[in-house]
Amino acid sequence: MSVAPPEHASPDVDLDAEVTEQTDRPWVTLVWNDPVNLMSYVSWVFQNYFGYSSAKAEKLMMSVHRDGKAVVSSGPRERMETDTEAMQGYGLWATFEKDA
Repeated sequence: MSVAPPEHASPDVDLDAEVTEQTDRPWVTLVWNDPVNLMSYVSWVFQNYFGYSSAKAEKLMMSVHRDGKAVVSSGPRERMETDTEAMQGYGLWATFEKDA
């Protein structure tokens, strides 16, 4: 017994590939600008938690300050949840989302 594909299904569309693409996209942790934390403290957090060099931490901190936010890490959802909670634990405003 053979079953024909639904009429609305296009033979050129690979639904498995679309699902794989969506789940394979990494997640990101964003740190947002706030009126509370000093720029030097934000840099210190990035260096101490992520192990970033002073130069990278300063660059990210300036992105937060100038652009209102910066992607500070990327990877699997579970790790981004952990990184976000850690940033919040340091008193920073952080969220995570699927990378665009």
